[in-house]
Parts: sequence; structure tokens; C-alpha cells
Amino acid sequence: MIRCLAALLCLVSIAASPAAAETLIEPPYWAEAVETGELPPVAERVTDAPLVVTLDGERSVGTYGGDWQMLVNRVKDTRLLVVFGYARLIVYDTDLDLVPDILESFEVEDGRIFTFHLRPNHHWSNGDPFTAEDFRYWWEDVATHPDLSPAGPPKILTVDDELPVFEVIDELTVRYTWSKPNPDFLPALASAAPLFIYRPAEYMKKYHPGYGDVDWINAQVEEAGKSSWASLHNGMDNLYKFDNPDLPTLQPWMITNAAPAQRFIGVRNPYFHKIDQAGHQLPYIDRVIMNVVDSKLIPLKTWAGESDLQARGLSFNDYTFLKEGEGHNDYQVRLWRTVRGSQLALYPNLNVNDPVWRDLLRDVRFRRALSLAVNRHEINQVIYYGLGIEGNNTVLPLSPLYDEAYRSQWAEFDLDEANRLLDEIGLTERDSQGYRLLPDGRPLQIIVETAGEDPQESDILELIHDSWRDAGIKLFTKPMQREVLRNRVFAGETVMSIWFGLENGVPTPKMTPAEFAPTSQQLLQWPKWGQYYETSGASGEPIDMADAERLMELAHEWQGAGSEADQERIWDEILETYADGVYSIGLIAGIFQPVVVSDRLHNVPEEAMFNWDPGSQFGIYEPETFWFTDGSNGR
Repeated sequence: MIRCLAALLCLVSIAASPAAAETLIEPPYWAEAVETGELPPVAERVTDAPLVVTLDGERSVGTYGGDWQMLVNRVKDTRLLVVFGYARLIVYDTDLDLVPDILESFEVEDGRIFTFHLRPNHHWSNGDPFTAEDFRYWWEDVATHPDLSPAGPPKILTVDDELPVFEVIDELTVRYTWSKPNPDFLPALASAAPLFIYRPAEYMKKYHPGYGDVDWINAQVEEAGKSSWASLHNGMDNLYKFDNPDLPTLQPWMITNAAPAQRFIGVRNPYFHKIDQAGHQLPYIDRVIMNVVDSKLIPLKTWAGESDLQARGLSFNDYTFLKEGEGHNDYQVRLWRTVRGSQLALYPNLNVNDPVWRDLLRDVRFRRALSLAVNRHEINQVIYYGLGIEGNNTVLPLSPLYDEAYRSQWAEFDLDEANRLLDEIGLTERDSQGYRLLPDGRPLQIIVETAGEDPQESDILELIHDSWRDAGIKLFTKPMQREVLRNRVFAGETVMSIWFGLENGVPTPKMTPAEFAPTSQQLLQWPKWGQYYETSGASGEPIDMADAERLMELAHEWQGAGSEADQERIWDEILETYADGVYSIGLIAGIFQPVVVSDRLHNVPEEAMFNWDPGSQFGIYEPETFWFTDGSNGR
């Protein structure tokens, strides 16, 4: 059977795996509800074609029960039940191939025709049928409705401004057709924050005036303090935020309480579509308890044994402290390798409003000089004990697209060359302290704005401050809240920011190169160009830099590429152009992420990749298969 991300010029049919066990085992958690008739028995709840997870090798068939205690630092982290739960139409497996999950199977023809087959007798968590109607409702009554989606459907669903033709083939089959290939479609469905192209129609219709009672809807709008029915509907149907306990879900656990709260509880989905080879309906763990605490307390509380599986809120510099607690609190600390293009990177804002800074940052010699004046080896040794990978913000050795030149180009520490380039630009005038002056006479002082979300940021910036000083550049650090930082970057008020590097440092030729081109406002080196693309020119600024325009052209060429060889050729030019242009200044990649695992918790990998997308952090390792000794976490 062929597996691919979005095969071009071929027909790919991908179906689910082995037949289900003959006898399904009722989770004890739901036994009373079944006995009282509140729920049907498990044989009637599980789809007629469940996804069978075969547990062998390092993973074993588990037992039911227990609460997964988890520490979070924000109320909105309820979304982690969706991220970690990782129930998607299509998912990445651990080889980073795309395979069916919620779908029973799918077919891709010519990279542009996508046919999805649903599992028969599959239900939402409240027992409503999950059918093609849920897809139709979203497309016709939400995504293309002028009140609910005034900007139209998500950008990922357009190819050269063309939306797909959506068809309901039958109750369990839907199809999306473009005239040209859309290789971004399937990865978007499989991402950590996925494109949800369906909604629980039976539940949501009562809030839609096209179906529900208008007087009742208006009363609900008033009671909720919303401005309109559309605001109410949009506030209730977010399958990713997971902030509406009444909203049916397909995830392994369903949220039971809403904000404000300091403790959020997810309980097992009685209609979840996965089973193990012994007939246990998954998940094994009954509840996920998310305790909201101050972020500074997460390492301490983890050390004290207050979390059963924890990575969020922990960083590499917590490792020694956490390791010391292993013998006291019945857990193990594992180190999973991260795969960002760079753990942290500097982002010169090519769309900054200040015309002097804009001209300077757009001079490739200046960006190269800044990169050459960073002592990455020192950062690696001082901050990461020499365990990281030094170099640019680009693909890692695990990627088939890797070339050492992409990582090292303009990334070797060379103060002489950095100073030569700065002199060549004309930045030869200095103040009394030896710092260079801008063309208009102002001191060459770069304010690096930061949200401080990586605890190593301040130490790293201090090291960069010291080496940039030797190039005649003064660095200041300005911390602020994440939302404030992003808004300042988007508005062109920020000269330079520090943020996490490229999300996917291990792409294959079939994965989108969108992170390397001005495709999104969220890309902090060119936010206004990205906004212009995302809004089809309604806001932002058009690209007015030749190499950046070429990157965008290449990203479009990749979308229409006719073969993997063509995709790889395009990727190579993108990576070369990006490295040569130093559009972001990478530092150190491949940082280890501490993962603290209770001694009683099983099926968690000893070694693994820790990444947001692809990976969903724990998601691709199927947390629904994690289980506690004797069905208990010892509490």
C-alpha cells in the first residue's frame, strides 16, 4: 500500500488497518451509565469499523483507569486535550507519513481530487451520528456564510484564489476538487492546530437561524451577552479551543467544565473510534486533570510529583533539578530531541516602519554581518552544554532535504568579516563609546523585543550583546507580553524580535515550504507581506524585495509541482535562497526537551521527537494508549 502526503499525477488510496476484535470490552468508567440505560453498551457505541491500534514491541496492551495529572499555566490550555488527543481526519504516524484516523480511508487523484470515506456508525461524544452532513453544514452554512465567515473559507482551501468544489457523494463520503493540485490540504488536516472542515451539525443547527428557532436564538444571544447570532455561533463551535463543554467532540477525552476555573477535567469519550487488538475501547486513562498554576511553579510542582506526564513549562535548564527528584517522587526524566529549525531565532523586521531601519535591514550585507557576529559555539557550550546543533534557522540532519551548507552559510563566527561588511555598507562613523552610527546619525542600537517564553532567552541575548559589541552594535532587550509583541511586529513598530525558529525542521519534499516564504503574518521577519498574501491584498503590503518575491514564486511552484523530484528541486532552491539571504538568524537547534513520566505510566516512548507540528508534541505517540499500573496513578 502506498503512503503519501498528497501524491501528484497518481491515484493514491489509503485505508485503515486490521479488522476489529470480535468482542469489545466495556470500560468500567461507563459501566453504571450502561446499566442505567444512560449509554448504550460499548458494542453499539464504537463504530462498525474501528481503528485497531496494535500494541507490540515497547508498547503493551494496558488496563483501564486513573487520572492523568497535568500542569498548565493558562486557562486556554484546555486546547491541549485536542493537541495531545490528536484525533484528526488524517494524522502523521511516527514515520511522518499521513494515514487515516477518523477517516476509514481516503483517495487522492492528481493531487487535486480528495475523496474521504467516513467510518460507518461513527458518533460524536454525545451520541449524534458523524456523517457527511457535518461536512456539508460546515462548508455551506459556516465557511461560506457571509455572517459567520465574512472573509470566506480558510486560505488553505484556495489554490490560485480558487475554492474547491465540495460534493456529498453519500452519507459517508465527501469529495473536494480543485482544478490544480493542493498539496497543503492534507497536512493542514493533520496539524497540531488542524483545519476542522466539519462541525457537529445536529448540535450547532439550533444556534443557526437557517435551522433553529429565531426567537430562541435571540434569547441565547442576549443571555450570553453577545452582539449577534453569528458571534454566539462562532463562540460555541470552536473544536480546537475546547472551551465549550457542551460542544460534541471526536477526541479521546471531552472537556467537562468551562472557564473561569483553576482545574479542568477531561473524561473519556464513550464513542471514541479506536480500540486495541484485545478489544479494549481506548483511551485507557479515564480522566485528564489539568491544573492551572503559575508557570514558574511548574518545574517545582513536577519535581514534587504533582504531574504524571509533563513537558509543558519545562526547559532544558530544569533537567538537573528534575533528575535529582527521580529517586524521591517516583518518576523518570527523559530527554526528547526537538526538531525546530532553531530553538530560538532573531527576526529582523523587513517591514519595519522606520525608513532608515527598513533600508538597513533589507541590505543583505547587514543581515549577514549580524549573523557572522553571533558566537553560536559559545551559546551552545554555555547554555546547552554543547549538546545542540549550531547554525542557521533551517532544516536539520534528520530531514532528507538537509545540506550542511544551508546550516553553516553566513553562520560561522567571523567578527573580521562582520566588521568588513558593516564598513562596506558605509556604517563607519562611531560614537564616543565605539558604537557605529546609523546613516542619519542615530546610534546603531538594536532593540530585540521578546515575550520571554523560553527561559534561556535573556542569557542568550546577553551573549549576543557581548559579541555584537565587538562589531560596534549595541543590543538592548525589551520584554513584553506575547500579544503585545506580536501586535507591535505586525504594525511595523518592532525592529527585531526573538522567537522560536522554524516549526518543522525535518520536512520531506512533500511537505509545504510555506514557512520559508512570506505566506503568513505570523512570520515575524515579513509580517505585512504575509498579511497581504493571507488577505488577498486587502491589508498588509505587497512584496517589494526581489529575493522575497522569488521565495513566494517558488512556494507557488511547489504547490503545482508534478513530481517529488520537482518538489525536491524547488525545496533546494528555497533553502539555498533563504540561507543566503539570512531572513532569520538561527542560533542553536536540536535542543533536548525534558519529559517527566510517572513510574506508573506505560507506553510513553523512552526516546522520541518533541515537536508542535508535525508531531502535536505527545499526539503522534497516541496518548490514548498510555496506561497506569493497576489502572491507577497512585492517588
